Amino acid sequence: MKYDAILIRDLEVQALIGTLPEERLKRQTLIFNLELTTDLEAAGVSDDLRDSVNYSLVEETVRRVATESEFFLLEKMARAVCDAVLAFDGVEAVRVTVDKPAAPRYARSIAVRMYREKNSGKPCHKEVKDHE
Repeated sequence: MKYDAILIRDLEVQALIGTLPEERLKRQTLIFNLELTTDLEAAGVSDDLRDSVNYSLVEETVRRVATESEFFLLEKMARAVCDAVLAFDGVEAVRVTVDKPAAPRYARSIAVRMYREKNSGKPCHKEVKDHE
């Protein structure tokens, strides 16, 4: 089985997120990293965007989801992004990492990573929650 993916790295978005009262007052930087599992064979042959996933539209969608949300948890943000990205034709699975650099006192960042497959019947699940 071949494995093809489109990667979107270090997408910075300002979002209202957090559980502390002071976090609800202003937007914070979140950094998104996405891995979209898709079949790139046709696009690799045809050189036609219609045979691929338009990553510019994916990027716009992630930005919209994040900026329009008012979630408390990174977990909810990751879930919403998973669902939005899986709505794109050709995306078979997605892995989303959401970093919140301003959250920790002693670490560089707090991050949540989720993976979800289209039509698997399984809910989003956290693979890793770590201080990356």
